[in-house]
Amino acid sequence: MKNLVVLFSLVFFFGCKENTETTTSEEMMISLPKRESKANYDAVYESAAETVDSAVAVVEAAVVEESPNEEIEQKIIKSGDLRFETSNIEATHKTIQELVKKHKATVQNDSEGKDDYTIYRNLTLRIPNENFDAFITDVSTGVDYFDRKSVSIDDVTEEYIDVASRIKTKKALEERYLQLLKKANKVSEMLEIERELATIREEIEAKEGRLKYIQNKVSMSTINLEFYKTLEHKAGATVSFGTKFVNAIKSGFNGISSFFIWLIEVWPFIVILVAIIYFVKRRFKRKSK
Repeated sequence: MKNLVVLFSLVFFFGCKENTETTTSEEMMISLPKRESKANYDAVYESAAETVDSAVAVVEAAVVEESPNEEIEQKIIKSGDLRFETSNIEATHKTIQELVKKHKATVQNDSEGKDDYTIYRNLTLRIPNENFDAFITDVSTGVDYFDRKSVSIDDVTEEYIDVASRIKTKKALEERYLQLLKKANKVSEMLEIERELATIREEIEAKEGRLKYIQNKVSMSTINLEFYKTLEHKAGATVSFGTKFVNAIKSGFNGISSFFIWLIEVWPFIVILVAIIYFVKRRFKRKSK
């Protein structure tokens, strides 16, 4: 009787163990995702894309509604182009260097040269926008007339507001995408959201670069400055009558000096020529007698 009880106990124990293992295996098989075919995967992926697109539409609409109309200070880009004549290149350059320090400007380019009629110097300056007008006034002091003087003003407020608004919208959209990514359960949805996030991040960086460029142009104005000195011996009608008269006397004196120097150089030939002429004339006189 004791042996029979032990036998029934063993049978009951192994039977329960087998049922437990079978149930566990079945649960594992149910919990593991089945391998999908390519067609099924594409369908699931397209479905995820549609889900993300619909979510994007809702997000964009919400962002537009949440974006208030903010008042932004007017953004103005100023630039100047000046050209004038000076009697002293070095003194004018020194004066401009002092003005550069006074108005906290920087010299971006400095070049000089010479042509057939003038010697000149070109400067490209970057100056704080608030000091632009004062610098133009100071540099114009003492200049009788300008060969060229132009100041241009470009209002980029509308572009600035547009770019700033797009950046704000894209960043809000990026944040919503990150929230959707946390809630996504399917791999296909995650891949689609990550692809959209990469595109949005690229657009944000491009817009931020454009905004920095506009801000730089607005904060620092550009001035192209050229001054020159006319060469007197090439000036023509710009030289006064007195200067022409003095130059003519100098030229005449130089011509006489050159002539006498030439005579000194060729005097032996002149002596020989005079002797030949003398003997020829003397011979003709004898024949005539």
